[in-house]
Amino acid sequence: MSFSELLKECRKKQKMSQADLAAQLGVTQQAVGKWESGKSSPDPATVARIAELLGTTADYLLGLYRPVARLSEPEGRFFGSYAESLIPVIGTVKAGYGALAFEEDYGQEYARVKDPANYFYLVVRGDSMEPRIQDGDLALVHRQDTLENGDLGVLIYGDEGEGTLKRYIQRGNCVVLQPFNPNYSELVIKGEDLNRLHIAGRVVETKAKW
Repeated sequence: MSFSELLKECRKKQKMSQADLAAQLGVTQQAVGKWESGKSSPDPATVARIAELLGTTADYLLGLYRPVARLSEPEGRFFGSYAESLIPVIGTVKAGYGALAFEEDYGQEYARVKDPANYFYLVVRGDSMEPRIQDGDLALVHRQDTLENGDLGVLIYGDEGEGTLKRYIQRGNCVVLQPFNPNYSELVIKGEDLNRLHIAGRVVETKAKW
């Protein structure tokens, strides 16, 4: 179903008129009518507000939701009962030192997670995380600004916001960004340079793209 159809369906389920919804959003009834007829679309912030008022999610209204399929017992233990949602692939991260973490838009991929708005995919570039993570793999990242010792994270280091995917190691007063590939050296960050290190998120899963 399209956004316009889902919006109308959810509004009616809440027994809310177009005028009621418009009043709560601070827009005209004509604007709501255009959304429901497909003649125009609200901005992302308004979609989020609409979802809140109608007791649903922005993902559902935008059609980024798929019902949970029947899972095998092992799949059920791993994924739980979460529905699949489309997660944005918002840029690339190079598995080495020196690439911007967030740049190009590579579309979307499905993932089964609890809070899809807090996740993004990044395309891994480079070979510094081989053999476990290959060039071109997709890394599913949970947005957060802290990591536990030993976590695999997406980190932005340096004045130009350079991004890297590495294992995060706390070693005394230093932070070590550790590659899996033994042909690459660790990056040790200490002192004032720690202020230039920013955590973009924790990698929770990687998968190969064929």
